[in-house]
Amino acid sequence: MTVWTAIIGASLIAFALKFAGYTVPPAYLEKPRVSRVTTLLPAALLAALVVMQTFTVGSTLVLDARAAGLVAAIIALLLRAPFIVVVIAAAATAAALRALLGWP
Repeated sequence: MTVWTAIIGASLIAFALKFAGYTVPPAYLEKPRVSRVTTLLPAALLAALVVMQTFTVGSTLVLDARAAGLVAAIIALLLRAPFIVVVIAAAATAAALRALLGWP
């Protein structure tokens, strides 16, 4: 299988899933349990993505400057800083630790 075959196949599957979402009856989507799951699912997926990108390299768990950047971002969020300040604080923390301490 070539890369283009995989890309086209994944695109067709994504389109089919998106189209299937439009065919679900509205009565089913209005059920409380389904509504609760669809409300919380994007946050859970984003949290999983952040954890995977922060604490893994390949299939290995690591603790490096990215984790410190995440902690800096969390602190900035708790202080209700604007989004751009949160991003800059996280990036600056990770960059400083990499530059000063030689962390990977």
